[in-house]
Amino acid sequence: MKRKVLATVLSMMMLSLAVAGCGTPKEESTAASGSGSKAASESGASSASSGGEAAASSSEKKGKEAKDIKVAGVVFQEDQFMMLMQKGYQAAADDYGVECMLANTNNDQAKEAELISTYTSQKLDGIAISPLNEQTSIQTLKVANESGLEIAVGNTKLKDAPFVCGGFTSDNYNIGELTGKEARKFIEENLDGKARIAIVEYQSLLPEQSTDRKNGFLDQLEGLDIEIVADQDAWMQDTAVQTASDILTANEASGGVDIIWAANDGGTIGSTMAVKNAGKAGKTFVFGTDAAEQQVELLRSEDNILQCVTGQNPYEIGYKTMEILIQTIQGEEGSFGQEVVVPGIVLSRTDPDGIDQFEKDLTERMGK
Repeated sequence: MKRKVLATVLSMMMLSLAVAGCGTPKEESTAASGSGSKAASESGASSASSGGEAAASSSEKKGKEAKDIKVAGVVFQEDQFMMLMQKGYQAAADDYGVECMLANTNNDQAKEAELISTYTSQKLDGIAISPLNEQTSIQTLKVANESGLEIAVGNTKLKDAPFVCGGFTSDNYNIGELTGKEARKFIEENLDGKARIAIVEYQSLLPEQSTDRKNGFLDQLEGLDIEIVADQDAWMQDTAVQTASDILTANEASGGVDIIWAANDGGTIGSTMAVKNAGKAGKTFVFGTDAAEQQVELLRSEDNILQCVTGQNPYEIGYKTMEILIQTIQGEEGSFGQEVVVPGIVLSRTDPDGIDQFEKDLTERMGK
């Protein structure tokens, strides 16, 4: 298999790509039901305290009544995925009768640090957060925890962060893997087992997460006659439109691009729009990641560009991350170190019934 641009395959993430900073607990799986029940999360690993004064400060908070608890729910980007994650945060807070402040760092590391510092000075009880960076966010969150705030992390993992009480995320390798299986069938059935592929990812934003998704996708194409003609970052929709357009233009004379695979919401939508704008419908096909209203519309479109996405369950991720935060503050034992993977959801143009069901569930969660 020819790969002109391909990062080294990272270790397999199945049932381990949650908040890795919680040590090495037993991984668990939960159905992406989005039911928002107040039932306690599945059994976790043993508690791990922050130690010293921080542990005492945290201990004082435990056992608080819900009406006295104040928390924050933070995401890092303006898209439907993050909006649904925030809705999950708020739904859990509402179900437990807890006051919740929602915020968005808008891909700004300085703003994330400022928000966390503000919540610390305001003496909140805890923060549920999707960190902007797997490494640089740790120190600020650690300081907040040492000041008495509980920290729960969703949608990504943090290394060497034993202070995190728990969290929920997706298995990023599996997200790419599920889409890759669909792409393999498409290439075999429609392209005679041969394809020129462009990658649109977010390596410079979250390198491990992006690489895991990419490798999950590409590993399913082993044995086919594949050439990677481009691998570029573009995770926001507007940027992805331009990046994918440039890729299509650059490869026009050398055989074109058969497939674009995108690693996230913005990349998927932007790449699909770029193919349409370039008049390449029927020649270039898109496979992507994340599922929301726009992806549903594009999968149903008669232009036949977007073929398949593997969606996550951001509402469930947000709900469960906030839930474990609240449970920890209330003094429930067994929270620290827990990691749970929320399964991915495959939406394919060839399965309209699956798309219909997903849209129905999405509408309910959006409150429409």
